[in-house]
Amino acid sequence: MSTVKVAAIDLGATSGRVIAAEVGPDTLRLETVTRFPNGPVKRPSGLHWDLTGLIDASIAGLGSVGDIVSIGVDSWAVDYALFSGSRMIDEPFHYRDERCERGVQSVHSLVPFEELYRRNGLQFLPFNTLYQLATEAPERMNGVDRISLIPDIVTFRLSGADVTERTNASTTGLLGINGNWDLELMTRLGRNHNRWAPLVDPGTEVGAITADTAATTGLSRGTRVVTVGSHDTASAVVGTPMLTDDCAYISCGTWGLVGVELEAPEVSDAAREANFTNEGGVDGRTRFLHNVMGLWLLNECVKEWGADLPSLLAQAAALPAPERLIDPNDPTFSAPGNMPARILAWCAAHDVPVADEPAAIARLVVESLAQAFAEAVHTASSLARKPVGTIHITGGGSLNTLLCQRTADRAGLTVVAGPVEATAFGNVMVQARTAGIIGSLEEIRATIATTTDTIEYTPTTKG
Repeated sequence: MSTVKVAAIDLGATSGRVIAAEVGPDTLRLETVTRFPNGPVKRPSGLHWDLTGLIDASIAGLGSVGDIVSIGVDSWAVDYALFSGSRMIDEPFHYRDERCERGVQSVHSLVPFEELYRRNGLQFLPFNTLYQLATEAPERMNGVDRISLIPDIVTFRLSGADVTERTNASTTGLLGINGNWDLELMTRLGRNHNRWAPLVDPGTEVGAITADTAATTGLSRGTRVVTVGSHDTASAVVGTPMLTDDCAYISCGTWGLVGVELEAPEVSDAAREANFTNEGGVDGRTRFLHNVMGLWLLNECVKEWGADLPSLLAQAAALPAPERLIDPNDPTFSAPGNMPARILAWCAAHDVPVADEPAAIARLVVESLAQAFAEAVHTASSLARKPVGTIHITGGGSLNTLLCQRTADRAGLTVVAGPVEATAFGNVMVQARTAGIIGSLEEIRATIATTTDTIEYTPTTKG
């Protein structure tokens, strides 16, 4: 058998999809069999996800993938659901819900951030899982016997296997930099570690699909469920064709995850002060990166304007580059709703001139993202003592030619854009490796490089 057929469930912050794939050492073919919307749902208790709906849509999609040997699940990180037995107590809160801020002071009063960083290596983000958990009322936790992250919930629904995949668990703040649960930290925070399922690595066969899943989808009962890099960025980094050791990556979707791949975490004071994070990667590698707000700002603007994005970017590209920029990571831009008005208000408060026109605002956003990306790449290189010669941009951002070119210009480095489908590639490739079809991570990336198209951008101007 030179190829294998697998399916990926890929859940993003704005949409989900089910993908059928044929994978081999010289083969990589994807077909999106279904796509469905995702987004925050406002309820009296706050912003939530409709995870039940996402799971139902995913399982429905599996009915169209054909004969496959396995299924792998990836999603966004940090969010979780509480369970009593097999019953989900409530739909998961959304990481943009305002409750997250309340947990920060509670956690830092027990464990100062400097110590947290030495223990878990995570940059400060107010929505990290340990801060969210700190907002949970004791009476709400009394009936809880299981806490599970988003992709692990889907895995459980498919297979009945209760596990916690390690790359996504590394974003909770409750894993030590050795990749294992930090039981002492959990005790100090008053969070019972027995509520978390055992950790497993990407590439673990957790079992066959349940009889119910088989009956609903028409798949064979022998179809396996395999853990992949279930944090979607972990899969995206696997799916980035970095063939040399001097590469940085930008996984650019709703968020822009900017960093380098390391053999071990970097938890120096300088890394903490720069707000860089150490997240688990496939094969025990470390994703040393910084979160930049990403395409969220632009997408929210386009939604407000009802604009055609390609036309808008063409108009933006014809404008001169702004002399002053916005900070895309400012908390002002975190919540959904009327992003153009918030950008204009921020500019007025910070004396940043910009015309109240969509093209001008779009150009300002793109330039600001490109500058943030360039700075993050150079900071990662310096902190990790790892020279960078090439930046790989994957995900939806790789289609934005203005963003790619301006990132190359502002970084003074070659940018290789693509593949768009890096997350899906990483997901299905780990499944193929588990099936014995392909070997090392280096072979995976070489296959992606030879079977997909990329575009190279060289610096043309400074800044």
